[in-house]
Amino acid sequence: MSVETAAVVGEDTASAAKPGGTEPSPLPTAPFSVVWSCGHPYVREGNEGRTRWVGLDDRGRPLSLTDADLLRRGWSRTQA
Repeated sequence: MSVETAAVVGEDTASAAKPGGTEPSPLPTAPFSVVWSCGHPYVREGNEGRTRWVGLDDRGRPLSLTDADLLRRGWSRTQA
């Protein structure tokens, strides 16, 4: 494994561009995984085929996002 490959594997955010033009990091697929986006935590809920990321918006209202929504907004495994 090269140093460049090791750096790509260690990347936690989907919004950051990766060296070599590779794809963004995939979102976690385990149920009840937690990711952060725009300063808010989102929890993966649902069964196979109908999963959503559920959290709260800036006003405390429930918000449900798809995988595509989170990839567009950017996300990380840790609070920024």
